[in-house]
Amino acid sequence: MGKPPGMIRSFVKVLAALFTYFMETNNFRVVDAKEHDSRSSSSNMSPSDFLDSLMGRTSGYDARIRPNFKGSPVNVTCNIFINSFGSIAETTMDYRVNIFLRQKWNDPRLAYSKYPDSSLDLDPSMLDSIWKPDLFFANEKGANFHDVTTDNKLLRIFKDGTVLYSIRLTLILSCPMDLKNFPMDVQTCTMQLESFGYTMNDLIFEWLENSAVQVSDGLTLPQFIMREEKELGYCTKHYNTGKFTCIEVKFHLERQMGYYLIQMYIPSLLIVILSWVSFWINMDAAPARVALGITTVLTMTTQSSGSRASLPKVSYVKAIDIWMAVCLLFVFAALLEYAGVNFVSRQQKEFLRLRRRQKRNHKDDDVRESRFNFAGYNMSQCLPTKDGSAVKNAAAAPNPQPSVPKDIDTIRKKFVDRAKRIDTISRAAFPMAFLIFNVFYWVTYKIIRYEDVLLK
Repeated sequence: MGKPPGMIRSFVKVLAALFTYFMETNNFRVVDAKEHDSRSSSSNMSPSDFLDSLMGRTSGYDARIRPNFKGSPVNVTCNIFINSFGSIAETTMDYRVNIFLRQKWNDPRLAYSKYPDSSLDLDPSMLDSIWKPDLFFANEKGANFHDVTTDNKLLRIFKDGTVLYSIRLTLILSCPMDLKNFPMDVQTCTMQLESFGYTMNDLIFEWLENSAVQVSDGLTLPQFIMREEKELGYCTKHYNTGKFTCIEVKFHLERQMGYYLIQMYIPSLLIVILSWVSFWINMDAAPARVALGITTVLTMTTQSSGSRASLPKVSYVKAIDIWMAVCLLFVFAALLEYAGVNFVSRQQKEFLRLRRRQKRNHKDDDVRESRFNFAGYNMSQCLPTKDGSAVKNAAAAPNPQPSVPKDIDTIRKKFVDRAKRIDTISRAAFPMAFLIFNVFYWVTYKIIRYEDVLLK
């Protein structure tokens, strides 16, 4: 007896449902196995294979082509860390600085997701395998890399393709200086970072928003104080070959004049004061006063030459030049003062010598006239006058004699007192004049001009 048709249909539906469930279960297992295989393969991928697939020969990455080629320019964010700052030379107008230069840009071709780490710290040799900005220092005179014990370079790549490139450099940078207020000057030295080959259509440099310029803790300079504020700006350059991006930082350096105060100002001040000692030495002690005057003049000349030895041959007058010139002028004036004193004190001798010469001339004139005087031949009584009377006692009216000179001691005392008065006046006039000069000098250069520089 056959089975009813309804039961056969139900049996067929059950078989179909079981077959469908079986197929779906097998498919899920296949997909899960594939995913498991892919995860295991990515986790088992070696770093070398990963780097080869990221930037190696098999990756298709070309380091000769910039990111976003033919598209928007690459924005490179820069910041520097100053490790040392010094060797500021006025003669060559440059300074030496040791820095860590850090550049950061995004290269979409280096983005990855197959590696679990959020960033990769790579060997510096990998720098040759990626594109880098062509940054150079526009005001650089000399530079060198550091490779002890290995190349001081850092390369770090993040998951989104951001590249961090850091390098340690020692630079000698040009710093034009205005030395009119030397050694009480404030100098501004710049550092310019510029692109050499890429125009602003391809590459743009910009400073990091926060802490773009950092300074090492405890950084000190021998003659300068570096101000905390540092001016960050742009110095875009326009050449015949195009418009190139450029950023700059300005360091404000305030000179400390302690060295020059000890080595130049105080010694020259003492030399000027030493020249005034001659005002208290007896004016008859010519060897002592002349030797002191010449010694101070020569010493001051040597001191002035030494102050210019470490400075460039500029065409304008510096503050130290004015000081040395005035000090030399005071010392030379002290030597000339004794020349005047000696000249005045010797006038009494010249006066007496002139008197003796005049007296001798008068005697010669008397002898010459006596030869033609009839009174010498006793004939005066024979000479009649206009009224007919004879001249009597003609010899009793001799020729007038020159006035008798003053007493020699009185004359000598008069001229000596004049010479001593010059010394007495110089004892007060020289220090007072030098004090007035100091007031004007220090007020001008330490207050007025210093404030003018700060306002610039």
